[in-house]
Amino acid sequence: MRILIGADTYAPHVNGASYFAQRLAVALSARHEVHVAAPSTRSRSFTGMTREGIVEHRVRSLPVPGHPGFRFCPPFGLRSEARRILDEVRPDVVHVQSHFPLCRALIDAANERGILVVATNHFMPENLVHYLPIGSSGRATVHEWAWRDAARVYARADVVTAPTPYAAALATVAGVPGPVLPLSNGIDLTRFREQQGTAAEFRLRYGVPDKPTITYVGRLDAEKNLDVVVRAFAAVRRSLDAQLLIVGAGAERHILTALAAELGLSEHVTFTGFVADSDLPSAYAATTVFVNAGTAELQSLVTLEAMASGRPVVGADAAALPHLVLDDETGYLFPPGDSEILADRLVKLLCDPKLVAEMGHRARLVAEQHDEVRTVAAFEQLYAIRPARETTEVAA
Repeated sequence: MRILIGADTYAPHVNGASYFAQRLAVALSARHEVHVAAPSTRSRSFTGMTREGIVEHRVRSLPVPGHPGFRFCPPFGLRSEARRILDEVRPDVVHVQSHFPLCRALIDAANERGILVVATNHFMPENLVHYLPIGSSGRATVHEWAWRDAARVYARADVVTAPTPYAAALATVAGVPGPVLPLSNGIDLTRFREQQGTAAEFRLRYGVPDKPTITYVGRLDAEKNLDVVVRAFAAVRRSLDAQLLIVGAGAERHILTALAAELGLSEHVTFTGFVADSDLPSAYAATTVFVNAGTAELQSLVTLEAMASGRPVVGADAAALPHLVLDDETGYLFPPGDSEILADRLVKLLCDPKLVAEMGHRARLVAEQHDEVRTVAAFEQLYAIRPARETTEVAA
């Protein structure tokens, strides 16, 4: 089968949607001819092949102001570019990862040619609108418009999926034509597993002491609420000699560094910056408890990775996190924004190694339900569906 994956965010972008698209492409390439259409890493379009044999069609792009390393495809000329790619590739299915300009153009071009379109939604307006300096009422208006816009685009897909039942229900309520199928992003259980033996290597490389460790992995952006984690850690330090490990990069790093200094925590908080994907299993191996205070998670790949690594998770009782963090089973939930209760949950785990091991083992069992092999097989079944749309005349 010839598969074209469309992604408005892709390598070298660092986020869950980008990683999912990359991992799906690699997994599918073992049995299929896989092409990817994604923003170029420069101002012009080009085509190349990865070492896995994936053909990447990089589309001209511009940098995103204020977000170094991120690029987007401006709408002008995208329809022609999408038609060119589809006519060159002649895919059996187009699987888009968003409703943004590049994927929107790919959907239109696929509809014109009668090609099956599968769309996976990774979008929550909450991840974007808080950056807009337009006040709460303005952000509410943009939030509502953003979902209407997404629904209009996804209405042109033959199948729409989302990573969790929560994400599927959210999209349906927001107006995305249903049924929206819940289909996990999946996790590579062979890479992330219990009893990793590489913790010492990670500690040595990143200067992390060998003592009880609370870890966060991911973007350091506002919606991740890492200030809540830092404040909770200050309370933890009042009773325990623990450390906080923050793995990742983002716009909030300088704010978080200043907050840690203000609270007298600087020598107990390690900011590693960006860590290569190949080092992540070692990061989880160096972890005692994983924490996620985010309130806009449609699934959270990093939470799945930590759980697959046999680590309990303390997560915000918000969005899709309760689908993974089963309270008092695989970890604990806490009220969003409540640093005192978060600290209490963390102390309870850090003081009880046996409880950490038991919850970590149960976390692994839950993660096993999200085996990437199942995810890929499910998408392969969807790709075999006959498109409901008839081919229309292609515009000149």
